[in-house]
Amino acid sequence: MNVAIVKYNAGNVESVRNALRRLGVEPVLTDDAETLRAADRVIFPGVGEASTAMEYLKARGLDAIVKSLARPVLGICLGMQLLCAHSDENETDCFGILPYRVRRFAAPGLKIPQIGWNNIYGLESGLFDGVDENAYVYFVHSFYVEKGAETIATCDYGVEFAAAVRHENFYAVQFHPEKSGTVGALMLENFLKLEV
Repeated sequence: MNVAIVKYNAGNVESVRNALRRLGVEPVLTDDAETLRAADRVIFPGVGEASTAMEYLKARGLDAIVKSLARPVLGICLGMQLLCAHSDENETDCFGILPYRVRRFAAPGLKIPQIGWNNIYGLESGLFDGVDENAYVYFVHSFYVEKGAETIATCDYGVEFAAAVRHENFYAVQFHPEKSGTVGALMLENFLKLEV
């Protein structure tokens, strides 16, 4: 299986690479258009800030490349948020693959960012085959994606939000499967098996 990780100025890439290696996959980290288009699966990870990330991606044409991909793509954390239409983080226009706005947590008394384990529910995709309803996964984020028709898992942190979404061949999760133990490993394994 040929798996590519989108190379851009976002953190957490090594954790994703190591998680895939534990599954017997040696991913390639690349910003090359042809390599990304030729991959069987593409992972678009990210820990960082939306406007800086979008500037970097646009300057290198990576936004257009990612949008053009026809194989299964998995966005993780910031990677999920950048697939949306707009982020409130520095009023950033994003890819627009998903029609949602990314909002900042604002419930009174809520500790921001959400850091740690929380449960997900309403699981509705092959991405979650074998994953129990209300399974716990690891989050680190101050912004969230609104729930909508493409939501395939939900979480509650002062407000219900989309923990995972799917639109055609694009899958995305707000949490970090690469840091979510055996549950996260199972999701990554499921992603490698998905057919669009």
